[in-house]
Amino acid sequence: MSSPMIPEQRQKELLRLLRTAGVLSIRDLTELMKVSHMTIRRDISNLEEGGQVVAVQGGVRLAEHPGVEPPAERSSRAQLELPRKRAIAERAATLVEDGMVVFLDAGTTCESVVPFLAARRNVTVVTNDYGTVAALFDYPEIETIHTGGAVDVESRSSSGPLAAATLASVNLDLCFLSTGTWDVPHGVTTPSTEKVVLKRAAMASASTSVLLADSTKFGTFERFNVVPLAKLDAVVTDSDLSETTRRALRDLGVDLDIAEL
Repeated sequence: MSSPMIPEQRQKELLRLLRTAGVLSIRDLTELMKVSHMTIRRDISNLEEGGQVVAVQGGVRLAEHPGVEPPAERSSRAQLELPRKRAIAERAATLVEDGMVVFLDAGTTCESVVPFLAARRNVTVVTNDYGTVAALFDYPEIETIHTGGAVDVESRSSSGPLAAATLASVNLDLCFLSTGTWDVPHGVTTPSTEKVVLKRAAMASASTSVLLADSTKFGTFERFNVVPLAKLDAVVTDSDLSETTRRALRDLGVDLDIAEL
């Protein structure tokens, strides 16, 4: 039976795992390294002081990894990871066919889908996002429905039971779901119960539900669960997602659609 690793050995192993995955949740690390949450958090703190890693919500990433914890304020988030958002949005738009009713969830990635819908005919977009509605003003041929609901000023979107009631009255062909946090153990998560209600209502009304999430957000989680990844019809993400992570997702039965950067 091998001896427990000393802190320096653990921290080297933690860095090795992160070089493979890019970002990992605290839970993943405790299982992989067979140590307690407290021990992992202490190691992360030491590595963070040395500038080697950055703690994110529910996990940790390499300092040199392009991922960042997205700011809550919408105008700041809009400037992050633009090539990834564009690649994912363009790939997602290939799933939209003429005549479809499509839900675009709140967020800058889903908003980025709008220009790629211009070539489609007779498309209706349902959204809870005010930025997406503003973007759709430039495409009057696309019918637009806003869900209404309780307004979140920071994210410039709405959610909650009133928005969910609107979605319950619409038959969606396709639901594009957004998230700032996703991983294998927790699936799609959110910090707000109002957003849980909205996202679940959209999925319940849709024939097909697809998550749009870039690789820098993988490996983190928030306090409220929305849906396990295995219950989604597909995930569209970017090609920087590590091969190890891709295998883990495919082992869950997740249909991965990779947007090349």
